[in-house]
Amino acid sequence: MSTDPLLALDRATVRYRGSTAPALSDASLEVPAGGRLAIVGESGAGKSTILRLLLGIEAPTTGAVRYAGQALARRDRARMRAFRRDVQCVFQDPRASLDPRRRVGATVAEPLVSLGLARGAEVRARVGRALARVGLPEDAARRFPHEFSGGQRQRIAIARAIVARPRVLLADEPVSALDVTTRVTIVDLLQELLQGEEMALVMVSHDLGVVAELCRESIVLERGRIVERGATSTVLAAPRHPYTRALVEAVPRLPPT
Repeated sequence: MSTDPLLALDRATVRYRGSTAPALSDASLEVPAGGRLAIVGESGAGKSTILRLLLGIEAPTTGAVRYAGQALARRDRARMRAFRRDVQCVFQDPRASLDPRRRVGATVAEPLVSLGLARGAEVRARVGRALARVGLPEDAARRFPHEFSGGQRQRIAIARAIVARPRVLLADEPVSALDVTTRVTIVDLLQELLQGEEMALVMVSHDLGVVAELCRESIVLERGRIVERGATSTVLAAPRHPYTRALVEAVPRLPPT
C-alpha cells in the first residue's frame, strides 16, 4: 500500500514576469487521504498561487506539484484526466462560478460529461444524488442559478464539485461571500460531507473561525513563504511566529459579560 500523499507541493517557487519578488517561495506541503488542511494568510500572501498550483492551472517556476506520488505532467493527457476527476474545487463567489445561462442540472453534470464519467440516465441520477447530498431537491436541476439564494447557489457549486466523487476537494474562501447565518449552514454541510469520507479537504481562508471548525492542520503564509505549520488547534492557541500571532490577535472577540 502506497504511503505517498494524494497531493503535494515539493519546494515550489513561482515567479511572475515583471515582479521583483516571488509570489511563492520554496513551499512544500502534503495532503494525505482524508486530510483537512488550511492555508491561511492575508491578501497577497500567496494563498491563491498555491491553489492554482494544486488545481494544475499553473506550473511552478521551480519545484514540483505531485499527485499520487508522481510529478504532475500537464502534457500527459491520461494522467491529467485522472487528476481532473480526483481534484475538484469550490470557489469563493457562487455568483461568479455558476453560469447564469445554464440550468443547474447541466452545471452540476459538467464534470461527469466533460470527463466522460457517465452518460444519459446515469448522469441525471448522479446529479440528483449530488443535489440531495447538499440539501437541494431534485427539481432544482431544472431551474437557473438566479432562482436560488446565495447559500443555495454555494450548495449547487458544492454539488458540482462532489458529483465526480473526487479524492481531494479544494475550497477557495468557500463562505466569505455569504452572510453569517448562511456561513454556519455551509460549514455544517462541509462537515457532514467530509464525515467518514476519505475525501481530503484543502481550504484557502483568512477566516480563522472557519479554519478551526473544518481543518485539522494549518499552514500560515506570509509574502509567499510558509512561516508556520502544525495542528490547527496548536497554531491558533499557541502561535510561534509573530505574523501568526498578529493574525490570531486580529480576530474580533466579544467583550466579557
